[in-house]
Amino acid sequence: MKRVFGAKKNKEPPPTIQEATDRINKRGETVDEKIKKLDAELARYKEQIKKTRPGPAQEAVKARAMRVLKQKRMYEGQRDMMYNQTFNLDQVAFATEGLKDAQQTMSALKSANKELKGVMKTVNISDIDSMQDEMLDMMDISTEIQESLGRSYNVPDDIDEEELFGELDALEADMGAEIESDAVPSYLQPDKESDLDSELNLPAAPTGNAAAVHNRVNPQDDLGLPAVPQASLRN
Repeated sequence: MKRVFGAKKNKEPPPTIQEATDRINKRGETVDEKIKKLDAELARYKEQIKKTRPGPAQEAVKARAMRVLKQKRMYEGQRDMMYNQTFNLDQVAFATEGLKDAQQTMSALKSANKELKGVMKTVNISDIDSMQDEMLDMMDISTEIQESLGRSYNVPDDIDEEELFGELDALEADMGAEIESDAVPSYLQPDKESDLDSELNLPAAPTGNAAAVHNRVNPQDDLGLPAVPQASLRN
């Protein structure tokens, strides 16, 4: 049967977009090489036309140049067509990659959504609210404990604020007076020499007649000491 009808040939898979793009790019490179050769040939014909005098010889060179120019235009048209094909293939490849990315994104979102639903089942909003309330209560209790521990023991509760303000004003006045007196507090200023006579309330030394009477009653020697009586010296 195989000899009569022949074996069924396996169909080759269609080329991918990348393969088709590479093939067209190779054809485009071949066309570009041909266009470069025709440009070089046209440049040579232009030089010949400039050097040749008008006449049959110049017309023959122009005819050859015209033929080369037509070939160049044909190759340029083919190159533009292949460029358009490559652009279309690139657009299709871009759209295909975009769809693949969207498909992967959807798969990732579905997996994340499934995982999120599983996590949400383990979380109860009422438990969270209850925990928040407990935390607030504990914070209030902690604040009360800190206030209780920071309480002062010897400060009376019935302090007159006006009296405190009066003392504060008096303190500020004293501080201002100390600043005016060379900025030295009174308790740091040196003590003035005291008058021992005024402190002891001693009487002043006698003068004039009173001093003479005093010397007669209480005679003194040259050194200012009490004199010894003469009767005692005679004895």
